[in-house]
Amino acid sequence: MIYLYLAVAIAAEVIGTSALKASDVFTRLGPSVIVVVAYAVAFFFLAIVVRQMNVGIAYAIWSGLGIVLITIIGTIWFGERLDTAAIIGLGLIIAGVVTINLFSNTVPH
Repeated sequence: MIYLYLAVAIAAEVIGTSALKASDVFTRLGPSVIVVVAYAVAFFFLAIVVRQMNVGIAYAIWSGLGIVLITIIGTIWFGERLDTAAIIGLGLIIAGVVTINLFSNTVPH
């Protein structure tokens, strides 16, 4: 169940960050409201997660997957480009999240 809460927290953070770009520095009401609500949901569920998972590990997974997902959205939706170094860096983030989940004894299995 903890991973479901973490997935909700990640999804809400990605939605909030996508809306942050669309809010145009909080000058557009709709996306601005989405930012506030999505971040509130993200932090609420992240708070639930850190009751059962080490805060550093939970944050690493939350932020790492959030970075990768928002980068994919930025590339597809906003037309942002990645260079080779960015792609390598994202690959390392993914490798870190996978390593933590597969091999660390600090995450619930």
